[in-house]
Amino acid sequence: IGAYAPAGQFSHKETRARKLLMHRREIDKLWGRVREKGYSIVPLKIYFKNGRAKVELGLAKGKHSYDKRDVLARRASDREIERALKGRNR
Repeated sequence: IGAYAPAGQFSHKETRARKLLMHRREIDKLWGRVREKGYSIVPLKIYFKNGRAKVELGLAKGKHSYDKRDVLARRASDREIERALKGRNR
């Protein structure tokens, strides 16, 4: 959590250890998945409730390079189709 600039010298330390308030079974399940190749824990949402910062976590798996190429090719073809249709409607 980044420093709060208006607090000046009374701001919190950015790098201090923080507690993860979850059940041991949930932590073990996440940690087991993170140890596998390609998985990581991603913060999905950060919000404040009753003076505490809460973080909603998600487990994500990275894309393979061939997945990325498919997405790029699909975007390019969609762009071409949109251009063709845009010119045709006039």
